[in-house]
Amino acid sequence: MGFLIEETVYCPYCGEALEVLIDPQEAGQQYTEDCQVCCKPILFNVGVDAMGNLSVSVQDENETY
Repeated sequence: MGFLIEETVYCPYCGEALEVLIDPQEAGQQYTEDCQVCCKPILFNVGVDAMGNLSVSVQDENETY
């Protein structure tokens, strides 16, 4: 197992700041995890930006692309 990167994201439902650990091997993947505060499902999108840095975006599961 490689190293994990700590990121701060904000719940799209309650707005609470959440500290999450992201595995760089998950780049290009999407997964759902419940908010640690309001328990609603958050859709995580893990990618790599143009500079090669890991990027994480979140949205509620009802948002369209």
